[in-house]
Amino acid sequence: MKIIILGAGQVGSSLAENLASEANDITVIDTDTVKLRELQDRLDIRTVTGHASHPNILRRAGAEDADMLIAVTNSDEINMVACQVAYTLFRTPTKIGRIRATQYLIKNRLFSDDSIPIDVLISPEQLVTNYIRRLIEHPGALQVLDFADGKVQLVAVKAYYGGLLVGQEIRYLKQHMPSVDTRVAAIFRRDRPITPEGSTVIEADDEVFFIAANNNIRAVMSELRRLEHPYRSINLT
Repeated sequence: MKIIILGAGQVGSSLAENLASEANDITVIDTDTVKLRELQDRLDIRTVTGHASHPNILRRAGAEDADMLIAVTNSDEINMVACQVAYTLFRTPTKIGRIRATQYLIKNRLFSDDSIPIDVLISPEQLVTNYIRRLIEHPGALQVLDFADGKVQLVAVKAYYGGLLVGQEIRYLKQHMPSVDTRVAAIFRRDRPITPEGSTVIEADDEVFFIAANNNIRAVMSELRRLEHPYRSINLT
């Protein structure tokens, strides 16, 4: 895949390194010749020096036949204009742009083919805010991840020594969570993933991932907090 990355900062450099290792044709644009030289010295990529949103610079980078443009400069405005130029002049199929200013992000109508044609918006600040909000909404969760446009969520909880999850086989959990529809999707034990089976026994310090429909997640977390309460005695077997 032919990919043009705008910006050789931390995000752009990391993207270039990861994508170049997957045998993609990568070109990075930046005004900083030193950063570009450092990238080219250690990666098998092309670099172009210049302003990322200028049509002639994008053309030099190969925008005419690029499959994807990823605009991650430190300027929202440059990222937006670059995506517009790529769409209007070069018909680049996929355009990804980093937008940090909330005043842009709250105006949903700004980002479409009829206005500013960015196919995928990246907002680090918004991602962090959403992540923290989900953790606040689900006390006790280590992680809360969305799937299927938020219709399904994955929550991770830690199995603490003394809690009632520890020492139990997964097959028996459903008996004591009858009011919610959920499954154990994965377990991380000592930083290694384990594919859960009915006979899998949960150990102390395991990170247990439960998957459920969005409207069931609160009930799942409520039941898990009940099971983990150290002063409640329930025989799961």
